[in-house]
Amino acid sequence: MTSAFPILSVAIWLPILIGLSLVLAGRRLSDLSIRQLAIAGAVVCFLATLPIVSGFDNAKSGMQFTEKAVWIEGFQIHYALGIDGLSMWFIPLTALITVFVVVAGWEVIQDRVAQYMGSFLILSGLMIGVFCALDGILFYVFFEATLIPMYLIIGMWGGNNRVYAAFKFFLYTLLGSLLTLVAIVVLYMKSGSFDVLVWHKTPLSLDVQIYIFIAFLMAFAVKVPMWPVHTWLPDAHVEAPTGGSVVLAAIMLKLGAYGFLRFSLPIAPDASRELDTLMITLSLIAVVYIGFVALVQADMKKLVAYSSIAHMGFVTLGFFMFNALGVQGGIVQMISHGFISGAMFLCIGVLYDRMHSRQIADYGGVVNRMPKFAALFVFFAMANSGLPATSGFVGEFMVILGAVAYNFWIGLLAATTLILGAAYSLWMVKRVIFGEIANDHVAELRDVNNREFWMLIALAFFVLLMGVWPAPFIDAMQLSVDGLLQHVATPKLPTP
Repeated sequence: MTSAFPILSVAIWLPILIGLSLVLAGRRLSDLSIRQLAIAGAVVCFLATLPIVSGFDNAKSGMQFTEKAVWIEGFQIHYALGIDGLSMWFIPLTALITVFVVVAGWEVIQDRVAQYMGSFLILSGLMIGVFCALDGILFYVFFEATLIPMYLIIGMWGGNNRVYAAFKFFLYTLLGSLLTLVAIVVLYMKSGSFDVLVWHKTPLSLDVQIYIFIAFLMAFAVKVPMWPVHTWLPDAHVEAPTGGSVVLAAIMLKLGAYGFLRFSLPIAPDASRELDTLMITLSLIAVVYIGFVALVQADMKKLVAYSSIAHMGFVTLGFFMFNALGVQGGIVQMISHGFISGAMFLCIGVLYDRMHSRQIADYGGVVNRMPKFAALFVFFAMANSGLPATSGFVGEFMVILGAVAYNFWIGLLAATTLILGAAYSLWMVKRVIFGEIANDHVAELRDVNNREFWMLIALAFFVLLMGVWPAPFIDAMQLSVDGLLQHVATPKLPTP
């Protein structure tokens, strides 16, 4: 379905243009004016994505709201956009998380406010571009361009080791993506096009498929991140400002997982089936081993960062069992993790803004001074543990059901994440929230203000809504997932 109005282009370029305008106008406007313009711009950008949700037709499995124009005619490169059930929900999610990030930095960011707010709006547009791109070169441009604003966010507004963390983040993700460019060129040579949908239909030998799968794996595994290329993430989270951690966990990790759905599985289906054991093994290591690593963390941000790796392991596990429950559960888990991980990092940011410490040992008895905050923090920790009636339960339960259908022992190992998730989340809650007031610094804490309270309440609403009414999310992806699985199940080898 071709869109009469370029709604996807609006969703991509509106935040980029607003962000650039803020950066350019920064010296001529007061910080208050910049903040007001930033929140107004973020809200408008989110509202601009709502027609995508309301106009999406769940009864159609193909691409919707498509746009196509010649970009570089000599190489058949097009500005091609479109979405299906695999990508639709990530567009409003990205825009919504950007609103929360702007609100979270309202009082905290005092230095270079225009550049800070502008960077997040630009990053939002670039990430939406990744979810919409249907041309290989366009996807690569958006995928790599997201590194620039996040590198600046970590490097300029991060902690004491921000330069090290920013370089590590940039180099890991950039080096991982170089092989992707090689794969894109190979696919162009095989198909004569950079159109992703043409690549889905191009027959490839098993050897070529394996090479292409591994090339894409290098980029997407780093971005997810999968074990053992995950070591950049805890450093980036610890040093990033609160807004950077929120966007990194809630959206940027999803770019890699989405890459598996749009590129690895449909372009190299035979290789995907050939290498499924490898992918399931790496995913289970992330779920189980990284869960134990999270248990021993003394820094709240590091604990939640390792928790994110474990939860994203659930996502890749669901994708490579090749059944509807697993793939749908993985996508639902991606959306849910966007809300829950964003909320967890915002809660840690609330505490850090008051005490300038993320060490669990520096807290204790916070509930005595911050009862509203404590209630919300405990709720999000429970959701992070997969509590029924929260969004954290839906995706994990679907993936576990899919895993049991695939192999009982794999399902059993996957289910350990519910125990480990409860262990590290509740351990942190017990040490930070409950007990007697630990020290004078905790005794001086003030409860959340109206801005913080309503921001966290809004996130709690989405976590509950998705937990008790997941049907809209699942229904939108049903036909697209069925089409993907049918495509993966069909051999794509060239005719002898």
